[in-house]
Amino acid sequence: MEKKESKRKELSEEIKLLDKVNAQLNGGILTLKGEKGEVKRDFSDKKTTIEQKDNTIIIKAHKFSKVRKKLIKAYAVHVRNMIKGVQEAHKYVLKICSGHFPMNVAVGNNELVVKNFLGEKVPRTLKLKEGATVKVEGDQIIVESASKEIAGQVSADIEQLTRRTGYDSRIFQDGIWIINKDGKEIK
Repeated sequence: MEKKESKRKELSEEIKLLDKVNAQLNGGILTLKGEKGEVKRDFSDKKTTIEQKDNTIIIKAHKFSKVRKKLIKAYAVHVRNMIKGVQEAHKYVLKICSGHFPMNVAVGNNELVVKNFLGEKVPRTLKLKEGATVKVEGDQIIVESASKEIAGQVSADIEQLTRRTGYDSRIFQDGIWIINKDGKEIK
């Protein structure tokens, strides 16, 4: 019996950078700068390499496998999210719902403060992560960041701040809920 030699090619993914996006690669750390800010991400991995040539980011794996293919595709999506973030910031919208008690939400000194949530005397506070801007406009909270991960985490932290266990969510719908994730409506 003869063994068939499989000639698997080298895996690679190329991502073109836009004109207004500056990239810098230092080791495995990719830094992108644009109009809306700066984003850094560590892509150091023994099985993959990342290169920058002119206005292109190239992600390569030297041996073919399904795992490496998935890893390269995931890295490519991260780079595309970084490019989108430095061009137009990632935006999450949260809705303030207060049916039983009038809730007061304010942002100041890098903190989000929720007063009178379900009649509580002690305000709930959340220290905001660096890199995200949070604005309160009427009954909505808008979270913007160049990093999709930071915008999503800050939004989730705000939502968890008003979480109540032991209450029937059909009756007590008070809280702060994510209604829009980066342009996608949440129902």
